[in-house]
Amino acid sequence: MNDIRRTILWVIFGFSMVLLWDQWQIHNGQKATFFPAPVAVNKEAASAPVNGASNAGVPTPAAVATANANSTMPAEQRTATKERIDVETDVMRVQFDTAGGTVSRVEFLKHADLTRPDQNMVLLDDSKDRYYQAQSGLLATVPGVSYPTHKTLMTVRPGARSLDNSAQELSVVFESPEVQGVKLVKTYTLKRGAYDMAVTHAVVNTSNQAVSPQLYVQLVRDGNKPAGESSFYSTFTGPAVYTELKKYQKVEFADIKKKKADFEKQSPSGYIAMVQHYFASAWLLPDGLNRDISMDAVDIGTQLPDCCYRTTMIAQLPEIKAGETYKLKATLFAGPQEENNLESLYPGLELVKDYGWLTILAKPLYWLLDQLNQLLKNWGWSIVALVVLLKAAFYWLNAHAYRSMGKMKAINPRIMEMRERLKDNPQQMQAEMMKIYREEKVNPMGGCLPIAIQIPVFIALYWVLLSTVEIRNAPWIGWVHDLAAPDPYFILPLLMTLTTLLQTWLNPTPPDPMQAKLMWIMPLAFSVMFFFFPAGLVLYWLTNNILSIAQQWMINKQMGVLN
Repeated sequence: MNDIRRTILWVIFGFSMVLLWDQWQIHNGQKATFFPAPVAVNKEAASAPVNGASNAGVPTPAAVATANANSTMPAEQRTATKERIDVETDVMRVQFDTAGGTVSRVEFLKHADLTRPDQNMVLLDDSKDRYYQAQSGLLATVPGVSYPTHKTLMTVRPGARSLDNSAQELSVVFESPEVQGVKLVKTYTLKRGAYDMAVTHAVVNTSNQAVSPQLYVQLVRDGNKPAGESSFYSTFTGPAVYTELKKYQKVEFADIKKKKADFEKQSPSGYIAMVQHYFASAWLLPDGLNRDISMDAVDIGTQLPDCCYRTTMIAQLPEIKAGETYKLKATLFAGPQEENNLESLYPGLELVKDYGWLTILAKPLYWLLDQLNQLLKNWGWSIVALVVLLKAAFYWLNAHAYRSMGKMKAINPRIMEMRERLKDNPQQMQAEMMKIYREEKVNPMGGCLPIAIQIPVFIALYWVLLSTVEIRNAPWIGWVHDLAAPDPYFILPLLMTLTTLLQTWLNPTPPDPMQAKLMWIMPLAFSVMFFFFPAGLVLYWLTNNILSIAQQWMINKQMGVLN
């Protein structure tokens, strides 16, 4: 049994050292040794400046051969001038490009930038540091024919550009010129307090014959991590797709580049999304409309490294007779991953807030945390209250573990004396140790199993706290002004280190000297990471430590095993 414990400790310690070294390499700007990130590929210099770079190429029609996709497209009629249109609601500022009526920039008025707290968070952007766009347009299934795309220059109709105090919504309308008998009118409707936009695509057939175009919607983004991401914990950045058959599927940029991306490519429902820590964008089409889904790497001609990646949905529209108009209403979401809001927009959209394989535990934990915050009006105290409730729920399980540890601590002097006496006879030492365990009715692993049962719950809570955008920029007390950022004065990490050492002291000392040293080294090694963790996560672990110490101290005192 002693050998098993020694092996477990060495495995844990070894893996911890691997993780720490790997993250230290990344923190110092070096390539990861054991878990390398996708390598960015530098593109050739663009012939046009970044802000004026052409958008990503038009996707291939869903049911057309490759030869058709490469055919020369007729010149588009340009009756408008290229300009940017700024629109503002109470929660965000949106910039549109008259080239295709594209959403080129989204700025959130109630979320501060991670690296520049005095500025607003920007998600979609077209700048020297970021390329991230939401595009849509029409495709022709007839070789040699083209319709208005996201490259077609459109005119914007006059109208309100900001919400006044009484208005609940505003609309921005873009109208394309006629392109081979087809005109596209895009209407974006922005609502008060909402991060989703209704996007109505009105396809006008001005020709003298029926047409059957395809509508595409796509998100195009560079493959770089958002600025300010921590090197000591990893969150997903990349495209995702949701279908009824295979549910939520994340796709790594590296897999797209290698053309090894695995996802559902056809579905009558679902959405496409671009996901990053705390924020996401998504295109939603009506259910029942068959759509083809694709992801690929596309060079848009910028100097940005690793640019760009595209996820696209293409839907076949019904036949539109001469002189008729067909309207399709889509939804574009670009905003924070607020779970309740996402659930109300579309079933499964809340999964962009990724809890991993512990979603089944994480979702009820988030619900409970949200309920506590509604009561306490402070996310920090809500975290404390949630940990208190969890410790109360596991009280008797923990009590069993601590009593087992107390018994081990009580017989530890006998074990140490016996080991010293029989140090030259390992076989007799092992037999004598097992005899003492039987006589004292002590299970050396009795303190591990109850704690191991709780590990999935506390890992799930870790992911809840790491993923919850509401904690971002949320204050707790005094010096902690942002629970999603590291403690500026390292007070919480220092307290965390001290409580971890105190907890180690309360635990029984392993009879093996090497194990005993590891029991003190491991808390110090793990504590290094907490100096770089968000304050909310450290607060959660600190509260858990304090409550564990209080319970273990009480049980040890009752058993008379305190040193």
